[in-house]
Amino acid sequence: MVTALADARAVAETVTDPELPMLTLADLGVLRDVSEVDDRVVVSITPTYTGCPAMEVMRADLDRALRDAGYRNVEIRTVLHPPWSTDWITDAGKRKLAEAGIAPPGVAPARAGGPVPLTLGPSVHRVRCPRCGSPDTEEISRFSATACKALRRCRACQEPFEQFKEI
Repeated sequence: MVTALADARAVAETVTDPELPMLTLADLGVLRDVSEVDDRVVVSITPTYTGCPAMEVMRADLDRALRDAGYRNVEIRTVLHPPWSTDWITDAGKRKLAEAGIAPPGVAPARAGGPVPLTLGPSVHRVRCPRCGSPDTEEISRFSATACKALRRCRACQEPFEQFKEI
């Protein structure tokens, strides 16, 4: 190994999400673990939802960042249990979303054990405008640039914005 395992984790924590480049994978909560197994650095990530098209890019970006830092034997694993939740987005990540004009998610709905149904319906909490802070907003479209975001409009400042849905 070129450097300590803590350094490998620090490198992995700098990799950004390809769809939300203001967030690192650590901010988003998809970076689950960085460990050393035999002579490999093993990074475990969890998709935000089944079939997430960004997983391939996340894997490649993590692999490249670690190899550029001197790690020659890198393995990226996908971990599906427990399933990812928007509750895993860090406070810093939620702040970064708001600063980028995307309303962060509220608290995710409670889940029972077993498979997690993907329900991307309207938000169950009052969504504040990330620009002016008004709670008087409306959903324009259930889907935006990605399936995990909705398009909303603020009735106070009239500005459209995206909202990260609770999952």
